[in-house]
Amino acid sequence: MIVLSLCDWTGVAVRPWAEAGYECWIVDTQHRAGVGPLRDGVRKVGADVTRWIPPVPVRFAMAWPPCDHLTISGARWFKGKGLDSLADSLRVVAACARICEATGAPYLIENPVGTLSTYWRQPDFKFDPCEYAGYLEDPSGEAYTKKTCLWTGGGFRMPPKRPVPPSLGSKTLTYGPGPNRKNLRSATPGGFARAVFLANVKASPVPSLN
Repeated sequence: MIVLSLCDWTGVAVRPWAEAGYECWIVDTQHRAGVGPLRDGVRKVGADVTRWIPPVPVRFAMAWPPCDHLTISGARWFKGKGLDSLADSLRVVAACARICEATGAPYLIENPVGTLSTYWRQPDFKFDPCEYAGYLEDPSGEAYTKKTCLWTGGGFRMPPKRPVPPSLGSKTLTYGPGPNRKNLRSATPGGFARAVFLANVKASPVPSLN
């Protein structure tokens, strides 16, 4: 009963699934190389998704490919980055799409508003974190905006919104420079992760806890 999350360093996206008894694999080049031990329902896999074959069967899949060279907020640096950076980013997105589609499971692929709509296709859904913060006991930390796009398939169900006022504004713009800035900006909102789980868990077989 594996739930797969690609390009995932934090593991926030899989927490609700792990708590429900699913085995979750989070795959990212920042994890130690290879398949790690199962801890609290989660395995960290250090691998490059462009050269990685997933386990089977997969009951739900997610992908969060890096947006460094694709997001509109970084458009001013596009020319300086060159074609290789763009090609590398698109190669990761393509690998995520290929893996997700190959599982046959419901899936989502996430990226901020950017150039994927041009190079690939229009997203199926868009959301701001504050629109799902109401799924948290304390929504105050996610009362912010960050327009995010989703490309979905396999019968994915978009969860209903439980919005709160965006009192924090565009919070991600406040992160200062540092080694973890990229990971902090790209971390999955906990409210959205919970909402996705609740909307899609019924479409996946319930794992045996015996």
